Amino acid sequence: MDYRKQSLIEHAKWRGKIEIAPRVEVDTREKLSLAYTPGVAEPCLAIQKDPEKSFELTRRWNTVPVITDGTAVLGLGDIGPEAGMPVMEGKCALFKAFGGVDAFPLCIRSKDPDEIVRTVELLAGSFGGINLEDIAAPRCFEIERRLKEDLDIPVFHDDQHGTAVVMAAALVNALKLVGKERENIHVVINGAGAAGTAIAKYLLRFGVGEVVACDKCGILCEGDETLSPAHMELAALTNRGHIRGALQDAMRGADVFIGVSVAGCVTGDMVRSMAKDPVVFTCANPVPEISREEALAAGAAVVGTGSSEKPNQINNVLVFPGLFRGALDVRARTVNDEMMFAASEAIASCVKGDLSPDYILPYAYDLSAHEAVARAVAAAARTSGVARK
Repeated sequence: MDYRKQSLIEHAKWRGKIEIAPRVEVDTREKLSLAYTPGVAEPCLAIQKDPEKSFELTRRWNTVPVITDGTAVLGLGDIGPEAGMPVMEGKCALFKAFGGVDAFPLCIRSKDPDEIVRTVELLAGSFGGINLEDIAAPRCFEIERRLKEDLDIPVFHDDQHGTAVVMAAALVNALKLVGKERENIHVVINGAGAAGTAIAKYLLRFGVGEVVACDKCGILCEGDETLSPAHMELAALTNRGHIRGALQDAMRGADVFIGVSVAGCVTGDMVRSMAKDPVVFTCANPVPEISREEALAAGAAVVGTGSSEKPNQINNVLVFPGLFRGALDVRARTVNDEMMFAASEAIASCVKGDLSPDYILPYAYDLSAHEAVARAVAAAARTSGVARK
């Protein structure tokens, strides 16, 4: 099937992937009077006295906006907020299907971090959590940081942290297959945008021994005055050996390659230069950094991709529905490392049957995996002290 062509046809039929459905009947005078005026005045006054009651008396407890400015939509780039709507609607459908979360697309006509932050702050009283989506780096870092500081509900940038969480889950099981420990491995990440930066920082906090990050200009190294502020910060955390050069230099002797970059930037010779039994995760879409077949032919022990048509799809749909379900269930104030680590381990534990080079992650449609993530996240929120119930 030509998915892109058929998808356009289906979208014209669907005319939207989500809709509002009432949870109460209003087909008699009594029912209408309870759901709306005059009865509704009483819950309004209760919330006026205690705004926290909005989590008990309205759907706020289960409601999340999927917020974008349309500047980094899939692999399409800056296509604008309206053009990003099909993706945001799809995300909302996945929230509901896999997490039971009511999510709504909010596509903002601004690229100004101040305007975006203020818009979300003004709307936050309607929601139980905030999901940021497809906002270009580096302003996505500032927007998320400021919202996490200002709001007392979970704020989660899925392109950063959802990708990092599922990448770590894939790594946990891949390392079991090749017999290596995370604290002893050397990881190379190509692509230092929102996803690559978040993956690098997360893996270091997750206990990975060494991470080297690369962008289109080569290896990020501390002391390079040509780097952007965001890349300087990343360089200060990674590449402890202060190696310099191109991607091919970084990959020599590495245990793991993670690509969140561009098509065709990795060759078979580069994979052959890696350590014994290398792990190769290539997530550029629609064309990966190196094809699965070529990576395996070059000696890769485990290969993961971003494609649903290949084994080991590394997809953050395994993360956000369950993570928000767990966070909302305990009314978490934030999403912290403990909750994300718990999500990674829960995903890794949900592989049914024996691990194999072609099976290191549960399938995205496996409801038991989403439920396991929700339970693990809720427990971690309580243990770490950010849960309110």
